[in-house]
Amino acid sequence: MKKYMLFTVFLTLLFFDQEFVQAQNIKSAGGPTLVIHGGAGTILKENMTPEDEKAYHEKLKEALHAGYEILNSGGTSENAVITAIMIMEDSPLFNAGKGAVFTNEGTNEMDASIMNGGDGSAGAVAGIKTIKNPILAAQAVKNNSEHVMMAGNGAEQFAVDQNIERVDASYFYTERRKKQLDNLKEAEKANEEGSIKQWRDYKYGTVGAVALDKNGNICAATSTGGMTNKKYGRIGDAPVIGAGTFANKTCGVSATGHGEYFIRNVVAYDIAAMMEYKKIPLGAAAENVIMEKLKRIGGGGGVVALDSNGNISMTFNTPGMYRGYIQKEGKARTYIYKIEG
Repeated sequence: MKKYMLFTVFLTLLFFDQEFVQAQNIKSAGGPTLVIHGGAGTILKENMTPEDEKAYHEKLKEALHAGYEILNSGGTSENAVITAIMIMEDSPLFNAGKGAVFTNEGTNEMDASIMNGGDGSAGAVAGIKTIKNPILAAQAVKNNSEHVMMAGNGAEQFAVDQNIERVDASYFYTERRKKQLDNLKEAEKANEEGSIKQWRDYKYGTVGAVALDKNGNICAATSTGGMTNKKYGRIGDAPVIGAGTFANKTCGVSATGHGEYFIRNVVAYDIAAMMEYKKIPLGAAAENVIMEKLKRIGGGGGVVALDSNGNISMTFNTPGMYRGYIQKEGKARTYIYKIEG
């Protein structure tokens, strides 16, 4: 009996250790703060070359430094997240903008959203195909329209009317993303369930950012190319306010993962609600939603979040998540895999 109890305790400790190392909670250093992600999913060290790792770390740091420069010079959290996300959208490394994945029809359909926690304003676009930086289109919806979300051709026309840069659809073509689509289609054609799951697991790459400026205002934003091989105009959680993006005066959240689960569980808002109504700290709220509620129903993914005091949470239930943060000392810290306990 005693041996059984000891074994049970060991398993319990092991379980919590495994959960803990996938939840990085960083205390506030005071002052402006920025936290970003580049997607969560099956990101394994054995599948990455040293060159790949270096490229991801460098691009994440570039985004962090650019966003923080705005915050450090007295700029707004909204401008900081826009700047950071545009750098990631312009990189083929991430599933957003230039590196967007392909739909079943061989096109690229992108979504983005932004929310300002100070005044509650929000904007989103979905299913756009020719706007170079979707996050700018989402910001334009927020700032220059009476609406919150626009989709498809209408969203593109609005962006063009707002003088946001439009590009030929070929701009979004990358050989790596095309190969991912081809591999998944081949697996589906052969009805190879194992292979289908393998390729669907490699759906990471959504980008997001949350910032706190000198005035204590929080802004959160998210941008994505969606899911490889998506059909019928499928839209995930990234452009859905409350699911993939949320910000108020309590906290800001940007999510990444299997969008259907994040929509059904209103993940970003759920974290904020737990904090506001139950007075649960940011880290505990994020862990409860991502490591318990979401994981319990099979939803894979993660969030980066920031509260009004500048405390940070980077929580995910997958093998890895591209992520990083920067605080008042100006040093960008970036990570890819779970932190070993």
